[in-house]
Amino acid sequence: MPDTDTEKDSVVSSDALRFILPISASPDRLDKTLARLLPQHSRSRLQSWVESGHVLVNGQVVKVKHTVYPGDIVQVWEQQAPEDMAFEPDDVDFEIVAQSDSWLVVNKPVGLVTHPGAGNWRGTLLNGLLFRFPALRQVPRAGVVHRLDKDTSGLLVVARTEVAQTHFVRQLQERSMGRQYLALVHGVLPGQGSVEEPIGRDLRVPVRMSIGPSVAPKPAVTHYQMLRQGYAGDEAVTEVACRLETGRTHQIRVHLSSIKHPLLADTLYGGRAVAGAQRQMLHAHVLEFEDPDTGERRRFSAEPPADYQSVAETIEWHTHS
Repeated sequence: MPDTDTEKDSVVSSDALRFILPISASPDRLDKTLARLLPQHSRSRLQSWVESGHVLVNGQVVKVKHTVYPGDIVQVWEQQAPEDMAFEPDDVDFEIVAQSDSWLVVNKPVGLVTHPGAGNWRGTLLNGLLFRFPALRQVPRAGVVHRLDKDTSGLLVVARTEVAQTHFVRQLQERSMGRQYLALVHGVLPGQGSVEEPIGRDLRVPVRMSIGPSVAPKPAVTHYQMLRQGYAGDEAVTEVACRLETGRTHQIRVHLSSIKHPLLADTLYGGRAVAGAQRQMLHAHVLEFEDPDTGERRRFSAEPPADYQSVAETIEWHTHS
């Protein structure tokens, strides 16, 4: 709210606030003055309004550091924060593989963010779900149960009711939901094995996860099996099937990198763009779960998208499982 000795005129439009700075006010920077006039908003948000032209001083667009004086007229058009609009419907393209009254199985395309977050408040799978199924607004997180990275393709389940969502979350916690991925990795990775290393957020690079010293590490288990081996030029490549027991952020990417077999083109974890790969070569291939309505075991699969298949076709495969 404005200071008690500051006059607040009537609103000049449906959403504009108008302040006349009092004679008793001292000259000061605009952003500091706004912070006093509108303390309910953060300084960074107020600064963004100035920079985007939603604050006028004496009818003029000015800079954040502009000095305001007694008698100046300050107009402010309050703007919604991006996160305030995160749970709005958007027409987003994605494939629905199967559905019932209680769930949807979605084949998420490459490049689509699953859930709104910093830098991606709109245009996510969640926004698309709300567009196609408005009733999902009544379900926490619009029914999203688990996520896939933006550049990972493939299957995930969405709950259409809160009861179903609770059921799916319990399956994840009990490790009874089956999730199998296909991945193209650097090097020769023979046979099969498991990586059991806790994963937490990297202490030095916030966008990375790590099995070393990290923030809040949690247990993580990834099982892998070699499917075929070959070469892209002089570069050895292995296609592996990975089965998750846990679902930590970047789990497969971190675990395979930790044993010196990063995914092709996964530059965040040491992968290189070979064989035409333009994103981490990872696809959620198989999804299994217990139907919350019938108790029946459901199984779905989706073939890798065109870019994954194109990369695989350029590799000269020599061995198969």
